[in-house]
Amino acid sequence: MARSINQNVSPHGADAARPRARANVYGSALPDFRNLGVQLRILLIVNAVALVAAVVKSPSLTALGAQITELAAMVEPLLILTLVLLYLLNGVLARLPYAAGALAVMALTLVLTTLLHAGALRYLPLNVTSVGRYWLLVGLVTAMLLCYFDLRVRALSPAIAEARLQALQARIQPHFLFNSINAVLSLIRQEPKRAETALEDMAELFRVLMADNRELTPLAREVELCRQYLGIEQLRLGERLKVEWHIDKMPVDAMVPPLVLQPLLENAVYHGIEPRTEPGVVSINIYATREEVHAVLRNPYSRDRDHHAGNNMALGNIRERLQLHFDAEASLSSRVSDDEYQVRIVMPYRKEKK
Repeated sequence: MARSINQNVSPHGADAARPRARANVYGSALPDFRNLGVQLRILLIVNAVALVAAVVKSPSLTALGAQITELAAMVEPLLILTLVLLYLLNGVLARLPYAAGALAVMALTLVLTTLLHAGALRYLPLNVTSVGRYWLLVGLVTAMLLCYFDLRVRALSPAIAEARLQALQARIQPHFLFNSINAVLSLIRQEPKRAETALEDMAELFRVLMADNRELTPLAREVELCRQYLGIEQLRLGERLKVEWHIDKMPVDAMVPPLVLQPLLENAVYHGIEPRTEPGVVSINIYATREEVHAVLRNPYSRDRDHHAGNNMALGNIRERLQLHFDAEASLSSRVSDDEYQVRIVMPYRKEKK
């Protein structure tokens, strides 16, 4: 049973710690300006645009160096200051409606442009052009970046990604539901209380599976869901399924995408435990280090069976959702040894926004 697995994570706060509704992850929303991937993309795009502008503006190759120097004197300080201020103001901007937040970002960049232009005229020996031309260039680049990040979020979560998640859920349900019902039926007469608890766990698991899982959820809740799933599987697999929890250092308040672990455990049971006649161990190790959350899942592996076909759908879907929520700050990797299959997920340590 989920409640009999020997490890203590308090489920308190599973419901109490539900995240508050944020802006729709799949709708228009400002990027997370504290995200390393977002900052790197801004740096690369702005510098690429500045280089193109310098090439277009230069009448000859000999004048290109002067143009690059002039633009760099304005662009680089502006870019660095803008990124710093956006990092500091990220929490405030995230609470604004998208239109108001976009206008605030635009106003911030134009104000900084004006201040830096005045400073360049006074302190730098450069032939700086009128501030209006810089306003136009900065405004166009800012608008382009906002459109890019908005389109990128939408591109990462189109109908095809939703269809993949639904397909994943549909794959879990018939196989898991059939086996689970049979396991519960076998308990009804001998252990009615245990059968009742198993049905409650099944109801909660399927409620989450069928929910609109778009927003981050507390890690403690995700772990409790995994406990319920593994508890149900232990009803039918018995001693063949051994579960090891290593979560003493788990940050219970970390926010993670829903169903980021359960599909991997389903694969671990289906491909690593079911084909075996002898007992097998599914190991879950979750810990935090250097502002990152690590989840390492291990299960038995046999090279004479095809494990990859069943895993690819779950891995691909989880990668997409990690990228959508955390961009370049999250990763998913898998590794195969002679007798073990391992999946490692690394996510930034994010707490619920109050």
